This record gives sequence, C-alpha cells and structure tokens, in this order.
Amino acid sequence: MVPVVDTNQKPLMPCSEKRARKMIKSQKATPFWHLGVFCIRLNVEPSARNMQQIAVGIDPGSKKEGFTVKSAAHTLLNIQADAVQHVKDAIETRRIMRRTRRNRKTPCRQNRVNRARGGLAPSTRARWQLKLRILFQLGKIYPITDVIVEDIQAVTKPGKRKWNVSFSPLEAGKKWFYAEISKAGYTLTLWQGYETAAIRKRLGLTKTDKKLAEVFSAHCVDAWCLANEIVGGHQKPENERLLCVVPLRFHRRQLHILQPATGGTRRPYGSTRSFGMQRGSLVRHSKYGVIYLGGYLKNRVSLHSLQTGKRLCQNVKVSDLKVLKPNSFRTYNPGKRYARFLPALKDRVSAREDR
Repeated sequence: MVPVVDTNQKPLMPCSEKRARKMIKSQKATPFWHLGVFCIRLNVEPSARNMQQIAVGIDPGSKKEGFTVKSAAHTLLNIQADAVQHVKDAIETRRIMRRTRRNRKTPCRQNRVNRARGGLAPSTRARWQLKLRILFQLGKIYPITDVIVEDIQAVTKPGKRKWNVSFSPLEAGKKWFYAEISKAGYTLTLWQGYETAAIRKRLGLTKTDKKLAEVFSAHCVDAWCLANEIVGGHQKPENERLLCVVPLRFHRRQLHILQPATGGTRRPYGSTRSFGMQRGSLVRHSKYGVIYLGGYLKNRVSLHSLQTGKRLCQNVKVSDLKVLKPNSFRTYNPGKRYARFLPALKDRVSAREDR
C-alpha cells in the first residue's frame, strides 16, 4: 500500500501500488520519498476523503525499537529503528574537556555556580525524542488515529517510592513521551509487557531472542500485536517486510579536537553543514547514485552509503552533486543488504552439494 497526501500535504488513506502507478502515469499524482517510504502527492482533488482507523504500535527497547502502522485491512508499514545511545558518553566527554580547559594556565572563564538543571536528562530526552520524531514523521503520510505503546517498567527500589515514580530516568522519560502524544491529539493506549505476550501467544506468533536481528520477529511482532489488538482484521501478519531506520549522528561544532596535533595546536572540529549544505542531506551522484552527504576536507566533500553508512569517498566536488532533500535518518531494506553476496553464496552451496 502506497501512502497518499493531498495538495496541502494532508495525509489520506493509502492506495494500492497498481492504482498509484496509474495516477502517476496520468499525471494525477507526483511520486516522492519520505523516511524511505515511497509516497504519492495528488495533483487533483480526491474523489472522497473517507478515513479509517489507523493505529501505530510501538515496542520500545534499549537498542532496537519496533513500529507498526496498521489498519483493519492492511499492515501498512513495519519499522525497526536504532535507539540513541551515544548522548551519555558525549556529555561525559564534554564535561571532562571543560574541566581540563579550566585547569590550564590560559585565560578562561571561572566555573559558574551549580544551577538546578531540572527537566529530563539529555540522554533520556534523546531516547524518547527519537520515538516521537518517527511517530510525527509517520503522521505526515498516514492519517494516524491511535497510538499503542508497550508500557515498560523501570527497576524499582524497595522503600524508595520517589525513585520508583519520578526519579528513575525511564519513568520520567516515558511520562514525558505519553504527554507529548496526548498533546498531538492521538488516542493513547498502554499495554503491559505480560499483556502483549498473552496476545502474541493467543495468535500463535513467536518472538526471537536475538534482539539485534533485523527481522520481523525481533521487535515488530510485538508492535504488530499491539496495533492489531486495536484495529483488528487479522490473525496472522500478512506483511512482514521491514524498513530499518538509523538516526544520523551529527558532531556539533566544538571549540577544537580533543587531542592536540603537532606543535600543540588544535584545529576546530565539528559542524552540521558542508559548504552551506546540511549534512545528512540526500544527494545524487553520477557514480554512486543516491547517497547522503558527510563532512568536508579543503574543497571536497565525503559521501556515505544509505545501506551501510560507510564512507564511499571523500574527494567529490560540490558541483558534481545534486541535492535532493534534507535528511536526518538512514533508511534501508535489510533484505537488500546482502543481495550482492547471493550469487557467490549460491555457487558455494552448489559446489558443496556436488562434493
């Protein structure tokens, strides 16, 4: 099913691939990509604006998370996203470098009096904010009505009621997440972990214990069960295709690099732009196709693969690139990651069978 938006970018009910191809061919619609999902934008007024209930099931995790967009008739999309894990170490490194600079015999500002920080810790906010970002991006192409979240519980400490209800980063983060969902106008439903397991067992579905595997049964199976429990319509998942989403990490501008170079000097480090272009933006190159933009060195830029995130080259001229759109996620189909190895694997299996 292909997501559809009208001329004002408001999401409509998805249509079939066949109907989308016909509308594109007759120029009644324009194709575009959003969060790695193929969509169409209508150039004419739709014949009807009838809406159905569409639910998003969310299975939070410490390293991987599952999202499923489902209606009563179709499983529209399955997403497995990488959780943000680098913020805590980055904050620690920043604190160490600030203390080190203050101890040097150089002019610097004095350490300020400690102030009450308040709010969420940076690492906690980054984790839950990613879920919210993905949900809002899905809301731009699907008319979402319900959000169902598996209500994970923090480790409690006996006799410490305040820690259990508010001081725990997990408890504080999820309360902020639930409040933001309600502010957005979605109907929020919470299910406990044992309730999700009971639904999965009733439907005869299994969940793999390999949490880092890029398969439907790792996290999306629970997200599908949550969404299906609200909208109904299926006893088995009819669509187990997976879209993997990895948030790009941008190194913000720092005073200098951590280690001094020859002569004791330190060069500036970090930025979110390369020659005026936003890093992470999708660009097209004649040799590498559609990739995303990285950093720069002198007058050349580097390009990175959407499939693996590895750097493909670092000596491309800006004039050889065509900027497509800003981007802050890396999306790929896990089934295509190993496609180039399949012929060699088939030959190896055939040789083994001959022996």
